[in-house]
Amino acid sequence: MKRALLSVSDKNGLVEFAQGLIERGFELVSTGGTQAVLADAGLTVMGVEDVTGFPEMLDGRVKTLHPRLHAGILARRDSDAHMTALAEHEITPVDLVCVNLYPFAETSHRAGVSQAEVIEQIDIGGPSALRAAAKNSNAVWAVVNPADYPAVLAGIDADDVALRHELAAKVFRTTAAYDAQIAAYLTQQAFPETLTPTYVRKQTLRYGENSHQAAAFYAEPYPEATSIAAAKQLHGKELSYNNIKDADAALLTLAEFSEPTVVAMKHMNPCGVGQGETIEAAWDRAYAADSVSIFGGIIALNRTVDLATATKMHELFLEIIIAPDFDDDARDLLAQKKNLRLMTVAMVDHHTRQPTHELVSVQGGLLVQDVDQRVETADDLTIVTAVEPTLEQIDAMLFAQRVVKHVKSNAIVVANQGQTLGIGAGQMNRVGSVEIALAQAQQNANFAGAVLASDAFFPMADSVDYAAKHGIRAIIQPGGSIRDQDSIDKANEYGIAMVTTGVRHFRH
Repeated sequence: MKRALLSVSDKNGLVEFAQGLIERGFELVSTGGTQAVLADAGLTVMGVEDVTGFPEMLDGRVKTLHPRLHAGILARRDSDAHMTALAEHEITPVDLVCVNLYPFAETSHRAGVSQAEVIEQIDIGGPSALRAAAKNSNAVWAVVNPADYPAVLAGIDADDVALRHELAAKVFRTTAAYDAQIAAYLTQQAFPETLTPTYVRKQTLRYGENSHQAAAFYAEPYPEATSIAAAKQLHGKELSYNNIKDADAALLTLAEFSEPTVVAMKHMNPCGVGQGETIEAAWDRAYAADSVSIFGGIIALNRTVDLATATKMHELFLEIIIAPDFDDDARDLLAQKKNLRLMTVAMVDHHTRQPTHELVSVQGGLLVQDVDQRVETADDLTIVTAVEPTLEQIDAMLFAQRVVKHVKSNAIVVANQGQTLGIGAGQMNRVGSVEIALAQAQQNANFAGAVLASDAFFPMADSVDYAAKHGIRAIIQPGGSIRDQDSIDKANEYGIAMVTTGVRHFRH
């Protein structure tokens, strides 16, 4: 008779699977709670202690860790020496191991849980039994996921060796991810000597950045509630690779603000950011910031979308609208466009967000850094020109400074209070970004009195010269160039105000 070892935390489908094994000639060996469930269902099942001759001990910490089980799992069936050793010690081979692991991740993310409770959810025997079975997948079935039960029963009928090997690989992926989550919980270092992030496939995408590239979206097991990975899609076709990247960038920009704010994102750069006393007023400003580039864009709002705002957005072609919620009538209206993706996600600004890291892949490696959550205030500004900025200009500059952090460098943002007017992104020289931003800004009816923010210092005075000649009345920049004085002198020449922050905000 074949033997199966079953010890599972997730009891879904367990009884039906066990019944299927019995029908296929397996005798069942089980532990604790699993054994009780099977016995209550009227199935014949042996306890682990009946096999090992040793009781469970240490509050269940030691159950399956015994040669009478592990030798039965690991013995090579094609080795006369292995099979002779089993016979000499009267050990029955184990042909199937079904284990799913203690819920460590679920427990560690539970509010108010103690460290002692989390530590008890570190499974030792389960991963050991699974890894042993997976190592011996030429002969042993290793089953870690209840979703695979029907396939396993069919595979036993067909003696599907390829499926056994496939399930073995799944076991090692699962135990590796399990250990990675434990390591992440216990690690206190910001940048440990080895980094073992783990992700779960959330979606197989239709294609990647371009139609000839295959792609998938992986998420952390418990992603941050404010992330695109945690967002809920209410309507529209599935997200694309580029949608996900743009939506992520929009949410990061939106997190800068607690006031009613709307961010329009296009190709990983904000094309319009607006604030207002209501979300409709914020939309009006974001739209007016760049009514051309917003076409086909991603819109992120940090307030519930009402009907008035939805009516205005409904007039445009947009890819995604993401917000904390939608009023019913607003959602019904927007859902008339079958392809428009409507999504909800929790909202939080950087003032309340916990420090976190961002990971960026490069060929052969991974870059890890703190997320740029630095927010400058009026107290961080140093006035370096003869002309001092007005309070209104300071407010506008600080607004522009929060946006410029999320524009690809070299980055320039022209703005007034609560509205971007022009954005210059990703140019190889700074004055090129200034020219692009101002060309757009000067078309805006609210341009008079506009301010300019730069993500990094001005290495030459040409950007300040161009900005002053084209109507800019105040500039915020980090400073730090050996030629800072040239830019300051140029600002004084034109009688405009300049402040420095001492903090650069490159975004590559």
